[in-house]
Amino acid sequence: MPTRKKARRTKFVFVVGGVMSGVGKGVATSSIGTILKARGFSVTALKIDPYINVDAGTMNPTEHGEVYVTEDGDETDQDMGNYERFLDTTLTSTNYMTTGRVYRAVIEKERNLGYKGKCVQVVPHIPHEVIRRLQKAGKGHDVAVVEVGGTVGEYENILFIEAIRMLKLQFPDDVTTVMVSYLPVPSKVGEMKTKPTQHAVRTLNTTGVHPDFIIGRSDRPLDKKRKEKIALFCNVEEDRVISAPDVESIYQVPINFEKDNMSGLLLKTLGLRPRTSSKLGPWKSFARKVQRVEDEVQIAVVGKYFDTGDFVLSDAYISVLEAIKFSAYGLGVRPKIHWLNSKEFEKGVPRGALSKYDGILVPGGFGETGIEGKIHVIEFARKHRIPYFGLCYGMQLMVLEYARHVLKLKEAHTVEIDPDTKHPIVDIMPEQKELMAVANYGGTMRLGAYPAVLEKGTIAGRLYGTDHIEERHRHRYEINPEYIPQLIEAGLVFSGRSPDGVLMEIAELPRARHPFFLGTQFHPEFTARPLSPHPLFTGFVRAAKVHRRT
Repeated sequence: MPTRKKARRTKFVFVVGGVMSGVGKGVATSSIGTILKARGFSVTALKIDPYINVDAGTMNPTEHGEVYVTEDGDETDQDMGNYERFLDTTLTSTNYMTTGRVYRAVIEKERNLGYKGKCVQVVPHIPHEVIRRLQKAGKGHDVAVVEVGGTVGEYENILFIEAIRMLKLQFPDDVTTVMVSYLPVPSKVGEMKTKPTQHAVRTLNTTGVHPDFIIGRSDRPLDKKRKEKIALFCNVEEDRVISAPDVESIYQVPINFEKDNMSGLLLKTLGLRPRTSSKLGPWKSFARKVQRVEDEVQIAVVGKYFDTGDFVLSDAYISVLEAIKFSAYGLGVRPKIHWLNSKEFEKGVPRGALSKYDGILVPGGFGETGIEGKIHVIEFARKHRIPYFGLCYGMQLMVLEYARHVLKLKEAHTVEIDPDTKHPIVDIMPEQKELMAVANYGGTMRLGAYPAVLEKGTIAGRLYGTDHIEERHRHRYEINPEYIPQLIEAGLVFSGRSPDGVLMEIAELPRARHPFFLGTQFHPEFTARPLSPHPLFTGFVRAAKVHRRT
């Protein structure tokens, strides 16, 4: 009998952080995946979040950033969005784990006698569960790039670092570790300092893990002197110290990595031969376009998840921001994003406050704060024919505004805010009422990809170029079917519906009445990609571009 070909084990590239958080581990992970994929390998990416939370769904966006939703309905960290965008792939819940998720699985297995009466311990059973999940997600791929949240030395991620050590011990040729570390340049000193990185590496070494590569993040490129110093004191070959200076666009990062031949060095470390020369041509063309575009379009994003102390956290809407960019660059314009807090418009839109913008977008959200401000903004956009794009809550409030000011149902509201409203234009789904009655909020919304049928001849239908679509959702509330006939009679068009015709997925005004006034119950930003912008975002930005010229 012919022998069955032995399947190749997945290689793992672990990305850990040193010195401080927020310096770009997610982008580095995504970029490593991109350059390896460009060499002809099948690549997937995983995120390990060291939170006790089972998923990111209950986390505050101003603290944690955007909640990204996968196609299969998992509520994850925003870095999962970066992985999908850079790798142009679709990931699932298998690619995301948290401390809470890992512990829950171990405890459930113990309760079901899965350990056959053994004493279940933090080590080795928790790292074993982590490794099981890593191998499951990596199955069928040549390489899995894994980002470990937090920085080395933290108590929260020590068990994940232990999993790296154990996997490396078992498969020494299949595991490599990359540390993304920050090199400060104190203004009063005027010299790039390597000592914090040296300490971070030594801290990692105490766990039994040694970095094979060090990505040096800073506001400027690493010079040869700094590379030599890091190599000497951190016991890393000099050519594996990769410079990662601040860049205008994160999409330049893979190109910068390749300037240091990072993909070739990684493949050598993993014992893999390059299958092709680096095919980053389309990526380089996109990056050049980003740099060369000069014409601008002014876009206002009106939300409420911006404030974090004295700073603005645009990460709360990062997928929206990136989706706008992809479409804008494709149309030859640079988007200037203006973050407007909806609370500033609670009493109306001051004269001249919004007229300078070429397009207005209201993203998703929850709760009462700033809702009246958003409604005032939507009314202004509708009456003054400024292109408007509403996402999820932005669509619900768009329909609510229309009901109040066109249908003259002044008491119209969403039951999320006013459960006793006389006109519940936006109501909760019956199955959601049961969950909320018992305070079951985590992972219980309408989540993930759902199909929709588009009406021919509408703006949405023309932009998509098809009658059937599938988009990702994250919500509990829907447009109340009882009011659909009145809204349609008053001129609003529901151009996208669920296949059974019950749920309204897209609402719009005909182009004869408004250049672009459209909202979606779903989140199209989750499927926008650098090399394949989302058609609805492209339609919105194109309308904004035309508006700027009029």
